[in-house]
Amino acid sequence: MLRSSNPILSKKDAFTPAAPQYGQSQFGRSPYQQYPPEAYQQAPVPQAPQARMSFDDVVTKTAVTIGTLALAAAAAWMVVPETLYFPAMVLSGLVGFVVVMVVSFRRNVSPGLVLAYAAIEGVFIGMISKVFEATYPGIVGQAVLSTFIAAGVTLAAYKFFNIRVTAKFQKVVVISTLAFAAMMLVNFVFSLFTGSPGLRGGLTGEVSPIAYLFSAIAIVLAVLNLVLDFDYVERGVAMGAPARESWRAAFGLTVTMVWLYVEMLRLLSYIRR
Repeated sequence: MLRSSNPILSKKDAFTPAAPQYGQSQFGRSPYQQYPPEAYQQAPVPQAPQARMSFDDVVTKTAVTIGTLALAAAAAWMVVPETLYFPAMVLSGLVGFVVVMVVSFRRNVSPGLVLAYAAIEGVFIGMISKVFEATYPGIVGQAVLSTFIAAGVTLAAYKFFNIRVTAKFQKVVVISTLAFAAMMLVNFVFSLFTGSPGLRGGLTGEVSPIAYLFSAIAIVLAVLNLVLDFDYVERGVAMGAPARESWRAAFGLTVTMVWLYVEMLRLLSYIRR
């Protein structure tokens, strides 16, 4: 018998696929095993990006640190009795120096230590300012103004003259600063035991040329350290340093500003004699 020539029947017979077996897809795999089991494992939760150092963050933390120092200085100025001026000044100065060393050599900066330094150094600033103000009325305001003018001029020069800190420049400034600090520490201990101002002039009396020289050296070194501080901030922001490094930058700026203020206070007292 001949095969039917009905085109509809012929098309149906030609394109009707064989029914797949149960559990098998037309590609030879179970429809419930299209993907390997590993594909259904939980994907790792993405970690939040780490906060980075920024100029705004450095400015904010520096303001907090210097604000803490100013409040502590004001409190010491008003609360500490006159008989304790000198002991409070010496003790806070020595403790503040130790805290500076601890913070400087720690791998990770501690905000608590930075603020502790600001509070301790604030007592020192309050006491030394009180003593100088009692002897030279108006000198504290002059020293504060001179300090911020010097810092502003240094920052402007750093930006407009595009000052670049090289490794050699940094090494020279750091070594010079450490040598000067060691010399002043020895001179301070010498003064405590002998009552003589040593290399620096006393609160009153004649001022030797060497005292002027050391004040000038100290102010120059403080300004150069400000340049290092500005460079540290700029490099940290450019390299995407962690946000916690903003505290280290604020600490460095505060230490330098305190040093610059004390030297301005001392130099102005020389000039007013």
